[in-house]
Amino acid sequence: MPQNELDELSTLKEILRTKSVRFGDFTLASGEKSDVYVDGKLTTCSPNAMPLIGRAFLRKMEQRGWAPEAVGGLTVGADPIAFAVARESLESRRPIHAFIVRKEPKKYGMQKYIEGLEETAGCRVVVIDDVCTKGGSTAQAIDRAVAAGMQVLGAICLVDRQMGAAELLQDRFGLALESIFKLSELRSAQDRPSADAA
Repeated sequence: MPQNELDELSTLKEILRTKSVRFGDFTLASGEKSDVYVDGKLTTCSPNAMPLIGRAFLRKMEQRGWAPEAVGGLTVGADPIAFAVARESLESRRPIHAFIVRKEPKKYGMQKYIEGLEETAGCRVVVIDDVCTKGGSTAQAIDRAVAAGMQVLGAICLVDRQMGAAELLQDRFGLALESIFKLSELRSAQDRPSADAA
């Protein structure tokens, strides 16, 4: 990997550690207890992190040979990542659109689950998320995308907590889950951010 890409990943990792990673006693969305919590949105909504995230996701898709027409996932965790990818894709030869997957359809108009795309049938997409634990929100987004006629190439999350998401997506959909970082990369004791680093 070129040095500039390594530097960008290192910078993004430090932003995550400083802004998003907290140690203590937490209950996760899955109901399980954990001594570490990752609030991904504190990083994905940060202006300094956005271009780094967009480029990291673009590189990951290129490494996998995925050439989507659009990226998106379940609101709200996926939204800033999708927008960052779409923006950074303008620097490439092949712009990528962003889309949003609603948790509930609109109560009026077209009553759609998928927002941001005129046509979804046959659209090649990668489903994204900020933090994956058990994979439930990513699976829900994939279900909605498939129901809308999309061709899902795979999924990518910013941080994989390594608690079953990859296995769920493989078993349920036959799809690979990639990640930019594993939780184990962010939680080693010697690398924990100090209390005054936030």
